[in-house]
Amino acid sequence: MGFTMKVLVTGFEPFGGEEINPAWEAVQRLDLCIAGAEIKKAQLPTVFGKSINKLIQVIEKENPDAVLCIGQAGGRYELTVERVAINLNDASIKDNDGNSPSDEPIVIDGPAAYFARLPIKAIVEEIRKAKLPASISNSAGAFVCNHVMYGLLHYINTKRPNMLGGFIHVPFIPEQVITKRHMPSMALDDIVKGLTIIVKVVVEIGYC
Repeated sequence: MGFTMKVLVTGFEPFGGEEINPAWEAVQRLDLCIAGAEIKKAQLPTVFGKSINKLIQVIEKENPDAVLCIGQAGGRYELTVERVAINLNDASIKDNDGNSPSDEPIVIDGPAAYFARLPIKAIVEEIRKAKLPASISNSAGAFVCNHVMYGLLHYINTKRPNMLGGFIHVPFIPEQVITKRHMPSMALDDIVKGLTIIVKVVVEIGYC
């Protein structure tokens, strides 16, 4: 039996002094078939420029129908579906190559922002039905996560307008917060469950 569609799901390498990245840990644990869709996975470098280049290379190799980029957002306690990416690199910490751009556009003369091409409200509703915390986020920040989200959506809008795409932030997992007092976390199994639900919604609903 053939697959109904192909979904590329990406996660980042660890950054900011962390030994692991829950986004990539969860992506690796996703099933290879979800809701009849073939799941492809890729790890992105937490580096400005290189991350988008790697993502586009994988997209052009795999030709997916949808792309879900997953990133770590330490301090958040929910699965957060990003609504918008802004055309700005403004790093508060260095990336993994030591870059820390300030007030720089991601795409010169590009639009100020792009909206996610995902059914974001339906995604949040279904995750909550599964008794997991989730919400829509109106800011993906200005670090590499936003950089990748904007780059993905710019690529979609200029090259592949029928492709679905967006970004989801996940919390720390418990082992990352042992020495971080009062810092929220989420069990890795719950993150995997949430991401699986997101894929199902994207496959079943598409973009609306």
